[in-house]
Amino acid sequence: MIVVRVPFLWVSGMALFPFVLVRTKQPDAVLLHHERIHLRQQLELGIVPFYLWYLLEYLLRRWQYGDHYTAYRNISFEREAFENEAHLTYWKTRRWYGFRAYLRPHGL
Repeated sequence: MIVVRVPFLWVSGMALFPFVLVRTKQPDAVLLHHERIHLRQQLELGIVPFYLWYLLEYLLRRWQYGDHYTAYRNISFEREAFENEAHLTYWKTRRWYGFRAYLRPHGL
């Protein structure tokens, strides 16, 4: 994981394998762990397939829920990362393709 500071980034953090782009000089451990989970997902699927799946699932969830935030939080990749971001050793015990357990959406 190579952390790069991008002060004009529109989000707190973003994973683009093998980089994690962050807005602040000192990102917290939870944010870095959240992005580390996304790096693992990208490694499993490949970068382009990951982002295609991410976009398609976002569009499906946007249609399903009608708003950006709920759609974003229900993308399987995000659900896995948010649910496990505070468990800082999760990435060590995570099963390959662990995001599959989060494919079924739920309301927030």
